[in-house]
Amino acid sequence: MARSVDICICTFRRPHLAETLASIAALQVGETDVRVIVSDNDETPSARPLVERIAQTFPFPIIYLHSPAANISIARNACLDEASAEFIAFVDDDETVSRVWLEKLLEAAEASGAAAVLGPVRAVYSPASPGWLVEGDFHSTLPVIVNGAIRTGYTCNVLIRWSAPANILRFDPALGRSGGEDTDFFYRLSDLGGAIVEAPGAIVYEPVPANRAGMGWLVSRRLRAGQTHGMRLKAVAGGPNLKDAGVAAAKAGYCIVMTAATAFSPVHWRRNLLRAVLHMGVISGIFGARQAVHYGEVKPS
Repeated sequence: MARSVDICICTFRRPHLAETLASIAALQVGETDVRVIVSDNDETPSARPLVERIAQTFPFPIIYLHSPAANISIARNACLDEASAEFIAFVDDDETVSRVWLEKLLEAAEASGAAAVLGPVRAVYSPASPGWLVEGDFHSTLPVIVNGAIRTGYTCNVLIRWSAPANILRFDPALGRSGGEDTDFFYRLSDLGGAIVEAPGAIVYEPVPANRAGMGWLVSRRLRAGQTHGMRLKAVAGGPNLKDAGVAAAKAGYCIVMTAATAFSPVHWRRNLLRAVLHMGVISGIFGARQAVHYGEVKPS
């Protein structure tokens, strides 16, 4: 019996979508039935002409959804509502997938029986990128393993088994403009007993644009990531927990000390500072600080 996968791509005014779709068209899929769902989160259906043009010669069926506006959770949930396959895969509209990407995700899912499988995202830096950025590889994404288990995940490279418990979940619209909606989704999947594993060979590639190739962007993202985790700790505790906040403050303090101690290294002081920012974000999340808007704003590249 053939497996079935709906590959979901949420998009917002990004021409790179054409390259993402081209890489999916080149996938090695074997006996897998593949369908692609493109969910356009713009106020107007700006991606429709591009998708309809590509669909004319695309090797798999493409479903175009208009899912306004500027809230990534709305776009993601539209994909979930449309999906009918055994598995759902998510990839971002600024990424390209490797030829064996889908096969590696499916192999891991079938071998483990897991509810979700995460693959790595390898950053692709331009020749103009600062040396410390390339050396430190601050933009690549890998699953986070704590005490031998993966408790949460991301949507930039994931396969989800579209049955219980995952199929009762949806992305939280309250996080759809700040980000962190995927972290929250996979935490809830874990809470319901859904196992998450990794597939190291299921690689996707993501170019790093100039407006993300600096500390300003990295700091804002680490702060948001910390806030999302802090909100999780607050929810689990039923309110602000001084013990959790104290642990985060101690970690932030240690990282600040290490930032000074490693000032000689362009990579290490930045890495330690970003860790400090992450823990500061945890504290602000525990006490309910409002998250900044990261999605739905068009910024110069």
